Amino acid sequence: MPGQDAKKPIILAVDDDPGVLGAVSRDLRREYGSRYRILRADSGEAALQLLEKAKLANDPVALFLVDQRMPGMTGLEFLGRARQFYPGAKRVLLTAYADSAASIQAINETQLDYYLMKPWDPPEERLYPVITDLLDDWHAEFQPASAALTVIGHPYSAASHALKEFLGRNVVPYRWLDVEVAPEATELLGLAGAAPGDLPVVLLPDGTPLLQPSAADIAGHIGLRTAPELQLYDLVIVGAGPAGLAAGVYGASEGLSTLLVESQAPGGQAGQSSRIENYLGFPSGLSGADLSRRAATQARRFGAEILTPSEAVGLRREAGYTVVQLADGREAGGRTVLVATGVSYRRLDVPGAERLAGSGLYYGAALSEALEVKDGQAVVVGAGNSAGQAAMYLARFAAQVTLLVRGGSLGASMSQYLVAQIEQTPNIRVALHTSVAEVHGERRVEALTVVRRAPSGAARGGGASGASAASGASAAAGHSRGAGPAAAGPVAAGPAADGSPGSTEDPTRETLAADALFVFIGAEPHSEWLAGCLDLDEHGYIFTGTALAAQGEAGSGRRRAYWLETSLPGVFAAGDVRSRSVKRIASAVGEGAMAVQLIHQYLAEG
Repeated sequence: MPGQDAKKPIILAVDDDPGVLGAVSRDLRREYGSRYRILRADSGEAALQLLEKAKLANDPVALFLVDQRMPGMTGLEFLGRARQFYPGAKRVLLTAYADSAASIQAINETQLDYYLMKPWDPPEERLYPVITDLLDDWHAEFQPASAALTVIGHPYSAASHALKEFLGRNVVPYRWLDVEVAPEATELLGLAGAAPGDLPVVLLPDGTPLLQPSAADIAGHIGLRTAPELQLYDLVIVGAGPAGLAAGVYGASEGLSTLLVESQAPGGQAGQSSRIENYLGFPSGLSGADLSRRAATQARRFGAEILTPSEAVGLRREAGYTVVQLADGREAGGRTVLVATGVSYRRLDVPGAERLAGSGLYYGAALSEALEVKDGQAVVVGAGNSAGQAAMYLARFAAQVTLLVRGGSLGASMSQYLVAQIEQTPNIRVALHTSVAEVHGERRVEALTVVRRAPSGAARGGGASGASAASGASAAAGHSRGAGPAAAGPVAAGPAADGSPGSTEDPTRETLAADALFVFIGAEPHSEWLAGCLDLDEHGYIFTGTALAAQGEAGSGRRRAYWLETSLPGVFAAGDVRSRSVKRIASAVGEGAMAVQLIHQYLAEG
């Protein structure tokens, strides 16, 4: 029906060459015509007219595929103007070889998603894989006018925050109604028979209300698997972060019956990153949620099962197998087990932090709570890549973002590309030698007491502005960036968050207004459930391979452990939870893939 077709997402092809425009439109229609409206325009001006009509009709646009060399308006000029109408649409440039340098520059400067060289034959190899990938990304980010779920709650409620984060990280679209400002929220609560003490409330698509639901309560209603199908698997993977997902993809694709057990959502800590720009193969970057979604889709396509949310609470050996005990009383047996539980952000141990956690104070939650600081004051604590990515993302919403750094520079612990981006973002201010001493607020975060120490050897009495510094190579200059009240200096004496020595100067305490506080201050391994089962180092990370030999395992009478094998034969560890691992996404992915090869060797032993 025409009415139905009109609401299909639009793919718009723009090229002044009739032959090229006809060919690309034909190829797009052949592959995507059943699910998208394929529109075409022979100039940038004509394409803008189409967009105006689409905007008035509230039609979604998924992707632009535009030729660069058009008279009157180049492809990049058109994409810049089209972004004002549809900022979320994916942008692809058709270029000749001579334009490739300009296209790469456009990826950096105008957030171009991809460029394709002409000719693109055969489209099955050179056009469709790129377009399909971008359309999948668009669908994951696109919020339709009416979402399947409605969530009603208080904006600064820990329970509401946990619920929104769970739905967001599992890429479940939902409509959020703030009970304090949305008249519809009160009406719906009345119809649901819910009282203020029942918040948060989730309304399912059929109207069924769930009062104060847990993640497990919702999981079955949104299509997540919560129980294993088999009693025994070739490989049980605990943790679906980058290492676990990589192992799931390689294990399932190579014929192993594979189960992944994840307590929150696929992606782990990496899944909370707002933008990853140094991961191989993605020149325009991607979010942690996108990377996680792609990997989880791959794993499922090869036959892996993913249980979410499902928490592992113990291991035991039984009849030559390893049994993973789950929090809900279920068990999953494995001929082999891979522990890839990763790490979580360390909690902020200052007065007020525990009380206000989830009520304006968030750990790695910039994606789900960014709208709460729209036009307000956001504060980020940390000096690593996760903190930098969060600051950049929040700067798109908040009037001012203050990044509190305990040490003397960002460059010691943050990738240079992020340092450069932060320095070029006018509404991000970096406060060096600074930490949080107390969190203030009644129902939500309202202000912080911050502590500043002047760098060792620096003159005292420089004032607050002297404590806030743009980081990077010239961080020691100690100048403040951005407007707003100056943040104060670092934490008490001791090692800094970025690895530099703590300052020894007397601290200065100051008050900093804050609408929300986002904390990224180091990590702790998810290994508490393994105490007494596996050998752990003094920080709780899992010993594997040669590290076991150093701990005396070589003389225990067992064969020498494989590189990623733990103190329990047939149980392996990969990623950030492993002792002496490299804390990078690519490294975790590599370890997950390598673990599968070692698992094959173990299984071949019989």
